[in-house]
Amino acid sequence: MTNTQEKGRGMRAIMGSRFTPWIVGVVLVAVFAVLPLLNISIPGLFPGPTYMPGTLQLLALCLLYAALALSYHLIFGVAGLLSFGHALWFAVGAYGLGIVLRDTDLPLAVAVVLTLAGGIVAAAVLGAISLRVTGISFAMVTLAFAQAGSVLIRRNPQLTGGEEGLSLATENVPEMLVGVLNTRNLYWVALALLVLVFLVVAWFERSRAGHVAAAVRENELRVRVLGTRPFVVKHLALVVGSALAVLVGMLYLLLQSGATPRATSADFTLTILVIVVLGGVGSRWGAVVGGVVYTLLDQRLTALASSDAIQGLPEVLRIPLSEPLFILGTLFILVVLFLPGGLAGLARRATAPRRQSRTAERDVLEETV
Repeated sequence: MTNTQEKGRGMRAIMGSRFTPWIVGVVLVAVFAVLPLLNISIPGLFPGPTYMPGTLQLLALCLLYAALALSYHLIFGVAGLLSFGHALWFAVGAYGLGIVLRDTDLPLAVAVVLTLAGGIVAAAVLGAISLRVTGISFAMVTLAFAQAGSVLIRRNPQLTGGEEGLSLATENVPEMLVGVLNTRNLYWVALALLVLVFLVVAWFERSRAGHVAAAVRENELRVRVLGTRPFVVKHLALVVGSALAVLVGMLYLLLQSGATPRATSADFTLTILVIVVLGGVGSRWGAVVGGVVYTLLDQRLTALASSDAIQGLPEVLRIPLSEPLFILGTLFILVVLFLPGGLAGLARRATAPRRQSRTAERDVLEETV
């Protein structure tokens, strides 16, 4: 074989390894897109066939949590900002859109743009204030803002519904997005939103701002010495991640036909953090997989805990296994102990020999060139 042929084969191998994740992603999106048209039943995992509204709502919720985890990945995994107030922006989307639809005659599209614009402005202002401090102080400031939002929502029942939550006003919402029979359409919108969020996060990571944000996460002092302003990049990452969370919150309102005060709680932000850690910190695909796996477990463990199989166990096992949070907590501890890179780290280790082979081929190719 000639050197030219060897170079060509090496280049094809390198290009193939670079585009393989994207090809897999396109295939997965296509599979998820046709799920509502199929009759697939997985007992214990899905509440019914994949074309039924209950299963589609569960899957749409999985997609939304995956998108929300991606928005937090941009802030925490890329920029290294540990925020305890990310749930605030999810609530801004859900409650903001709900209030605009209830109190105005604006069509859905205009209400979405108005809510998103308000969320971006609020994220820019509060982000600028929060970034005046770093580390744990930043986390505490973001937590304080989230708690303030939670108090405003719970103590203003005339505006937000208080503890009862806010119901969706459907007068100006297209009929195709309202009602149980249209859950399929909301599922497809959730899938499209997940793809959009993934592409935005990927674009940011590959951009110059993303590279600087990653450098700031590793060594902020070195970035300052090189003459770059870390504040600008961190602020941009915070605003973009918050805006994506606002989008997810708005679609959550449509899917659930309402919003509840839990959307602003600190434990909801911790849930998002758990999802990112479960999937693998620093991995886009890990955030997606973590969001899907966590939501399925969170929704279906309740049915498992009340099943005859659990109820028939001895009391020493039945009592803890009857609590879904106990099972989730145990699984999280096991992942942290034995899978420090999360589910994405498990996949990386499984494909490590193949990557090493491709790296060797690339080194040989570079030496040949």
